[in-house]
Amino acid sequence: MSDSAVQSVVYAIPMRTRFRGITVREGMLIEGPLGWGEFCPFPEYDDREAAGWLTTALEQTTVRWPEPVRHRIPINCTVPAVDPQRAHTIVAESGCRTAKVKVADHPGSLTEDLARVEAVRDALGPDGAIRVDANAVWDVDTAITHITRIDRAAGGLEYVEQPCRTIEELAAVRRRVEVRIAADESIRRAEDPLRVAVAGAADIAVLKCTPLGGVRRALRVAEAAGLPCVVSSALETSVGLAAQLALAGALPHLDFACGLGTLSLLTGDVVPDSLRPVDGYLPVPRTPPLPDPILLERYQHPDPARTAWWRERLERVMTLVREGPTT
Repeated sequence: MSDSAVQSVVYAIPMRTRFRGITVREGMLIEGPLGWGEFCPFPEYDDREAAGWLTTALEQTTVRWPEPVRHRIPINCTVPAVDPQRAHTIVAESGCRTAKVKVADHPGSLTEDLARVEAVRDALGPDGAIRVDANAVWDVDTAITHITRIDRAAGGLEYVEQPCRTIEELAAVRRRVEVRIAADESIRRAEDPLRVAVAGAADIAVLKCTPLGGVRRALRVAEAAGLPCVVSSALETSVGLAAQLALAGALPHLDFACGLGTLSLLTGDVVPDSLRPVDGYLPVPRTPPLPDPILLERYQHPDPARTAWWRERLERVMTLVREGPTT
């Protein structure tokens, strides 16, 4: 795609609750021959890592997604690091039977984490599934201790996502706990995703096609990992989230609910019919949704300096993408 073919809008959408340390989600929407894509790598990611995000956006705008093998996806609701009452309300109002709960938000958070998962269990009832995400902040001993206690408080966990940073640490934890371990960053940033399975580091692979470089690339990663997969959001608008749903729809097997209900974390969206779960499910789109001009104007980034930062970033990363593979 030539520079002249790229039309883009920089957006800023406030979040309902601080998540991943941010209160405003920023990114770019890019228009191409087949519609719109989304380029929204988090600010701390360098250009090389951001190249995968741009490749996904370009796939959206230039290539049709693979044919789906299912037409709706079971979704988990997402519970940020909020107080127990708010956690209970989020789950009760979601319509989902699976909840993903943020834990380890700060040092010394265990007491808060236990209260949060207890509230989630109360909202779900005994038959709902609870999974927690530690975002790789624990060491091995801390992970083992905290997983054991959180599992008990939750009345049983479906799995723990990325409790530690390295593949070796995940494997060590997995050997010493009964709860399933899911790998997220270890899959996304590994040169060889198969290494996670070979090392015995995880029971489940969490896939995010946005940073992986698109639906087709993520399908190859899933095959290489050789593990049951869960598709998870990278906190996109509905434009980018559509690609994640296309991936979930195209996976040969899908045994778990997917983490694609994250629009509930944003105060707005760029399309009028947001991809928000109904009765715990989302449909698989065949093409990216079309942004609404009124919503684009509403959420257009108000800071000219920040807008310039994103446009310069896009130009740099576009050069990297043209130079060759992102991984």
